[in-house]
Amino acid sequence: MALFFDAPWFDARLEERGLTRTTLAAVCGLSEAEITLLFKDQREMRSTEVALFAELLGATAAEVAQHAGVSTRAPKADPIEARFKALEARIAVLEAALARRSGD
Repeated sequence: MALFFDAPWFDARLEERGLTRTTLAAVCGLSEAEITLLFKDQREMRSTEVALFAELLGATAAEVAQHAGVSTRAPKADPIEARFKALEARIAVLEAALARRSGD
């Protein structure tokens, strides 16, 4: 488990998927300031955010929690609300990809 938020790991995963921190913030319903605080290890990640990050980054919740710092826990279960949020995250990624393609 990472002692501190592993920003390089998260940035690399975002880059692999052609995403940005701004996209991550939008999908998770966070402001860019909140994402900045997460990446600076000045804000703890909530378990619902772990699930959304995992879906968006193509990682497991355990992997995300491991790189998010010592106090971050993976969600215990996969409740319906988290599944809906994950689906919304996938839709947002698809919409962002479509928007980029339309701009070409």
